[in-house]
Amino acid sequence: MMLVGGTQMHWITFLFICIETVVLFYLTIYKFARPDDKTTVLNIVLIALLIFYNLTGGLLPDPKLPGSYFIQTSLAYATGFITPCYFPYYVYKAFCLTGLRFHAYKGVFLFLIFPYTLFVTVFAVSGSLEQAKDILIIPVCYALWVIFSLNKAVRAKYYNDFSNIKYREERLVLLLSLTPWVGLPIIDFFNFGQAIEASITNVGFLGLFAFQLRQHITSIRVEHEKVVASEQRLKSWNSTLQTEVEKRTKELARINEQQMNTFINLAHETKTPLTLVNNYMDEYISKHGNSEELSVVKNNIDKLSADIVNLFDLEKFKKGFGVYNHNQVCDFSRTLRDSVTLFKAYAEKSGVNVDATIEENIHVKADPLAINRIINNLIENAIKFSPPHGLVHVQLTTAGEKIIFSVKDEGPGIPVQSQRKVFEPYYQIGKHKNNLQGMGLGLPIVKKVVEDLSGEISVLSEPDKTKGTEFQVVLCCHHLLENEAVAAPPTATRTFDTGVYMDVGDFIQSGVRKNIMVVEDNRALQSYLAKKLKEQYNVYTAFNGSHALKKLNELKLVPDLIITDVMMDHMDGYAFAAALAKNETYSHIPFVFLTAKSTSTDRLKALKLGAIDVIQKPFSFPELSHKIEAILAISEKQRKALVENVHSWINKPDLRPSNGREEILEQNLDRYNLTQREKDIARAVGQGKPYKTIAETLYISEKTVAKHVQNIFDKVQVSNRLELIKKLELTE
Repeated sequence: MMLVGGTQMHWITFLFICIETVVLFYLTIYKFARPDDKTTVLNIVLIALLIFYNLTGGLLPDPKLPGSYFIQTSLAYATGFITPCYFPYYVYKAFCLTGLRFHAYKGVFLFLIFPYTLFVTVFAVSGSLEQAKDILIIPVCYALWVIFSLNKAVRAKYYNDFSNIKYREERLVLLLSLTPWVGLPIIDFFNFGQAIEASITNVGFLGLFAFQLRQHITSIRVEHEKVVASEQRLKSWNSTLQTEVEKRTKELARINEQQMNTFINLAHETKTPLTLVNNYMDEYISKHGNSEELSVVKNNIDKLSADIVNLFDLEKFKKGFGVYNHNQVCDFSRTLRDSVTLFKAYAEKSGVNVDATIEENIHVKADPLAINRIINNLIENAIKFSPPHGLVHVQLTTAGEKIIFSVKDEGPGIPVQSQRKVFEPYYQIGKHKNNLQGMGLGLPIVKKVVEDLSGEISVLSEPDKTKGTEFQVVLCCHHLLENEAVAAPPTATRTFDTGVYMDVGDFIQSGVRKNIMVVEDNRALQSYLAKKLKEQYNVYTAFNGSHALKKLNELKLVPDLIITDVMMDHMDGYAFAAALAKNETYSHIPFVFLTAKSTSTDRLKALKLGAIDVIQKPFSFPELSHKIEAILAISEKQRKALVENVHSWINKPDLRPSNGREEILEQNLDRYNLTQREKDIARAVGQGKPYKTIAETLYISEKTVAKHVQNIFDKVQVSNRLELIKKLELTE
């Protein structure tokens, strides 16, 4: 037997120790070079355990070395158990074999560590190594289980794709390299000898290491190729880098804005109908039925349902799923005629006329539901955007082998720059927003349906020259074959919002009542709030910020409270609140925001504008009613306290000017057109009182006091307190 240096170590074992020591040195250097590489740590631990196993297995037991035969033998067998214990965890982490999780964390403790404890115990009690080896039957059986689990885990990793080259390579290498190690208890049990044991186990590891090294070289090569390609791209972009950066920035901004608008529109369009449904259903339960309320509930349920259907249909189109069955023949003429009949009644209630020119017996190879969707969307949009007494003309004709379906209205038209955008999801022409507007999904779906039928859709509109918009759809005509069946047209059960609650108006009962202004662009919600609040208050309504400002100026009205939506066209709730804050006549009015925007940023923005509260949709009306009562009650108490405190404060002896100077002081205050509030603050400034004291006395904020003082300085044309006192003669 060829031993090394008079020890029990075979020269083959020593050779493997030398090779693995070099590998350990290389891995340690590599770890310092790439400290974030976790796989290297796994390899270092593995190679260290392997060296330790070879040392103990090669040197022990040896009577020349310190320690008893029992201790040396137990230590040698310990490394033979510990190293296999590490392999399931190593493979689980290094090769992402999740199927070995049980073995990595539990199995090795139950079937390797515990049997080793029994092995040592039996060996210590009996003193017989051969008797103790009988315990190795447990890890032997467990080794077979681990090999089976290893094969199963590799298959699961590659989803049983046996044709995958990587699967075959990884499975083969792992089984050939790890089977000897996992089966180490088998080798010990049959006592094959140190040389055979070292050769089998170490060659298996070196094969595994070679496999990983090849993968590592491949990944480095791929990284190098990516770096070279990146450098080449950077060189090619060098001359136009600024242009590319600006282009990419605009693209990212557009995508981000579209995603944000999508979320906001979705929340806004769904939460408002939910608010109506919840509140009107409560009313129905308490009142046992009301036709108008049921109508509102029905209309909003239909609207919400349509929005959700459009949303999911659009997602299906994007993902390439089929929505319609176009292996049918549709009678376009009949389907259009049935729809026009429904739309005429709907349009008459909106003051719009609908006429149609329909050529008979026009057929198309398409799902009748798809054709009905095209018809309904285009005609309904035309009616929505038509002015009172406007005309919507619907026409269906053929030109050769083509079908031409067109819908023309007399609305404001669509600008050229927006004509392509109307077919983009969630795009809306904001200035034409109305109570019935959806989420901006109708036209994109129509375009998808038309393209699915190999057709074309176009927009004809020149708002700078003439009013009106025409949508034109061109499809392929289908000629009926002999005995070919025609699909039944869709059932004409579509319902429309008749708009019976659209003209809300104002509700003024008495001059003694508190005045509340409701600013809400959704007319159904505006109608609901107005009709509920009119029982206790005078209610004034407006459908956006601009309308509300105009109404306030016309009526010379100073409401006690304003309830406003946030998302509105022309002027939203934030802009409306900011405009009133700049007007001394209206800046003191408390605001309550109703909004579907629920982020902390939106809430903080509203509070910074002076809002008393921000109520999220959907909301409970009883909760809103109690908040209104509380706000108005507090405002009334503050008003009374302000009047009483100002009156007593002005009449204090130390604040009154001397009898001989009172008339002069009033003349000075009037000369510079100071308001009553500014006069009170000017007198307090003359007495040397700090802003905080003035604010507490007048029940206003220090910021408001500072703003009034600056206005006084500007009117009197002074720059500080001393000049003001001297010019107005505020002291004796």
